[in-house]
Amino acid sequence: MDLLSRIDDWGRSLAERAVYRVADDTLSWGSLIQQSDALAGAIARAGITPGSPIVVRGHKEREMIVGFLGCAKAGHAYVPIDNAAPEARVARTIAAAKAELVLTPETIPEMVSRGHASPPRTGDASSPHYVMFTSGSTGEPKGVVITRGCLDAFLGWTLEEQKFEAGKEVFLNQVIYSFDVSVMDTWSALATGGTVVSLTANDTADFGRLFTRLRGSGITTWVSTPALAQLCLADRQFASAMLPQLRRFMFCGDVLTPDVASRLLDRFPAAEVWNTYGPTEATVATTSVRVDRAMLERYAQVPIGLAMPGTSVLIEDAHGNRAPDDTRGEIVIRGPNVSPGYLGRPDLTARVFSERDQVRGYRTGDWGSVRDGLLFFHGRMDNQVKIAGHRIELGDVEVHLCTLPSVRAAAVIATERNGHPDALHAFVVAADRGASTDLELRAKLIADLATLLPAYMLPRNFHFLDRFPLTANGKTDRRALAATLTT
Repeated sequence: MDLLSRIDDWGRSLAERAVYRVADDTLSWGSLIQQSDALAGAIARAGITPGSPIVVRGHKEREMIVGFLGCAKAGHAYVPIDNAAPEARVARTIAAAKAELVLTPETIPEMVSRGHASPPRTGDASSPHYVMFTSGSTGEPKGVVITRGCLDAFLGWTLEEQKFEAGKEVFLNQVIYSFDVSVMDTWSALATGGTVVSLTANDTADFGRLFTRLRGSGITTWVSTPALAQLCLADRQFASAMLPQLRRFMFCGDVLTPDVASRLLDRFPAAEVWNTYGPTEATVATTSVRVDRAMLERYAQVPIGLAMPGTSVLIEDAHGNRAPDDTRGEIVIRGPNVSPGYLGRPDLTARVFSERDQVRGYRTGDWGSVRDGLLFFHGRMDNQVKIAGHRIELGDVEVHLCTLPSVRAAAVIATERNGHPDALHAFVVAADRGASTDLELRAKLIADLATLLPAYMLPRNFHFLDRFPLTANGKTDRRALAATLTT
């Protein structure tokens, strides 16, 4: 049975069950199916080019889910845009997508009210399901095309690995819908007859409000970036009593530190902790691993795991050859979850995508290595600076900082002088610093880090914070951190 038919079946059998809860608003399964059918019918009669992308712009309103599913039923890829995006970027994204229709929480109900019947289903595994726009190196957004086949491959793996309980799971949605980690929670819920509990930007901006939302939510599967869990762990209330039905944490989109993983295992002894990795170009995630005490004791860094069945994740050197174990190289992904490329940009597609024996491949631009058969992530290849003649990977410094027991989280930023990188600044969330002064803590970190890195890679300055600011995607906001160095 195809995904959309399976979702329709859940709508019929679970008509009264909530499929989506946000703030004080709830959408039932029955309403989702009825409204998405009507929206698909209205789209089919809107006179737009068959199969052309449709922008769905909003935040976490329940109409967003109706919009995504309605587009899919009408045979159009949806392009999610969050309301927080600057207007100039929104305009560039709409233009790059060549979208002839923009749906919003205000226009969707009006189209649904027209009451048209859903059109016949069209397309196949090669048909685009969604287009996720990411930032390009030139500052212009580029759209990653994810086909139905890509999504099927991802969901087939995740559902088999996690053994979600059909019709009973409650998934946490933290990130905005223009960040593809949201696919992990929302489409997993839709495929299994589950419920999505979505957090708005206002919810995550205030601890009191956030914890109120979490209590009584019935969440069984927590999906987020590691940064949200790190923030929550700052309060002792964040423990199993708050989320008694929680069975698993699933992290993606950023680095999971040993400290965060360890404290989650302490606070939620009945829940599993899973770390995953994957770029947008490979449909959310491609590797995964369950993190346990033995793993944390064996490795200073949390691994990103093993490749999903049917794919290969290789570490290649600068010549495209497989790198030896314990040697850093570029992470290269091959498999059915790999995107066919960037929307309308064959030039960009040709640079990083390839096909071999009818299997698509993608060069991620991420550093990685293999040890004991497990994959490890070492940061972005383009996150490199040159100081005093030495090439330094900022991600490399961050990874080693995060292996120190006294560090809960770290971000490293280079400042410039006269247009050239001049110094490294480390922002640190310390673990149980006690009565240590900033100066004493800095001295300890320098001494510990000096046993792991050469002197030229040691940060000149350390800045200690209680928590890091987050972007709308739930990642550490490095721009906000960098701005503090110039004020």
